[in-house]
Amino acid sequence: MQSIDGSEVFVRSFGGKGPPLVICHATGFHGAAYAPMAKQLTDDFAVWAIDVRGHGRSPSPTSGDFSWNLIAQDVTAGIAAFSSEPVVAFGHSLGGAALLLAELNQPGLLRAAYLYEPIVFPPGLLVDRADNPMSSRARSRRSTFSSRAEAAWRYAQKPPFARFRTDALVAYVEEGFDDNDDATVSLACTPEDEAKAFECEDKVTTDLIQGLTLPALIASGHPEAGPGPSPGRLAPSIAEAMPNAALLAYPQLGHLGPFESPDFVGEEVRDYLVDHCLGPR
Repeated sequence: MQSIDGSEVFVRSFGGKGPPLVICHATGFHGAAYAPMAKQLTDDFAVWAIDVRGHGRSPSPTSGDFSWNLIAQDVTAGIAAFSSEPVVAFGHSLGGAALLLAELNQPGLLRAAYLYEPIVFPPGLLVDRADNPMSSRARSRRSTFSSRAEAAWRYAQKPPFARFRTDALVAYVEEGFDDNDDATVSLACTPEDEAKAFECEDKVTTDLIQGLTLPALIASGHPEAGPGPSPGRLAPSIAEAMPNAALLAYPQLGHLGPFESPDFVGEEVRDYLVDHCLGPR
């Protein structure tokens, strides 16, 4: 599937029965990483996931452009590959912001959305491109390992990956790396591409989504310490901006909650989207 600028977008099916549900991933991740969570959804939905440009099985764009508006166009193109009708959606971090942008660009694309810590800033909290701690952290990531097994073992020793449930970590590593000719493996989403996604200058702000009538649940984990605004602290202002949005906090989870507790988050996603798509259970 091709996006608006010709970039290739990979769409995967998790199977299932019922109306279509799309999963949109966080920066640096990919759709396959949500396989453990998706198992909670396939009894009620036909579940799909999109890898946006430079992530998972979608190649890095030749233009090197990771603007969020183009990422939103990747999402729109991906949805068009499996549905001509409005869909329900799960978005995580960047994926949540991309879904909101996609809905703004094409009203009626979505029926309802469950958004786990979408990255939508109050205008005064935007991080300057030249002083972005997330892009600096991305560029410092080790990109090559001797094998996927080594990558998984090392990731399991330290946060944030140490908090992942084992099957979620394995799902991330399995398709999060490409095979090299010398039998080593390297990150499919390169540190440089991940940094570019963090540095883009067209991030979503609450004034942009003000009044967006999409039914949505804005979920957050506990606010995390560290450089830059914590995604968990952004959720209340996002819910306040959208008249049909509800706010729900999970203090036992962090920003990567869908990988820490995929069964629990999957059940929460299913229950919300069933109510807004199929009617109360």
